[in-house]
Amino acid sequence: MAEEQDIKSLESNIKSYKANVATVFKGSLIWDSDLIFKGRTQKGEEIDYDANVEWGCQPSEPVMMSLGACVATDCVIFLQKMRVVLNSFKVDITGYKERTEPPQYFSGFKIILNIEGENINENKMKKAVTLSIEKYCGIYHSLRSDIKLEIEYNVNNEINNTLTFEGREG
Repeated sequence: MAEEQDIKSLESNIKSYKANVATVFKGSLIWDSDLIFKGRTQKGEEIDYDANVEWGCQPSEPVMMSLGACVATDCVIFLQKMRVVLNSFKVDITGYKERTEPPQYFSGFKIILNIEGENINENKMKKAVTLSIEKYCGIYHSLRSDIKLEIEYNVNNEINNTLTFEGREG
């Protein structure tokens, strides 16, 4: 019962953040040359895409980075709600693609969260990561349902653990 109340308290904080997320997104891509496109978000942020990876990122790289940013954002919100004082938070992410006939899709990701701070313990980290993946990370839930995800977290060079998510329903 107490754990359910803790989770509801954590969720109230992220729900206010998620309520402000736009429901319609717009962007534009302008062909530059060869296989290079200049992308611009609705807020004016620019991304250079290059399928040959000579002048910009591959089109799939921002998908991978967005997953890492989504998980990290959720975790920061949850950890701060749990009265964790964060000093640093770094995310390293690796994406794995199938070498099949098109479409060559991501089959899995490994995310490594390196965190330094005060008042962090194993239960808080596990709760933050699990809530993000199972309920709140919209990028994760936009990917294939059979995607494999491994999240390793290293806290203050003391707590090391790995959580594995083997896909989800529908």
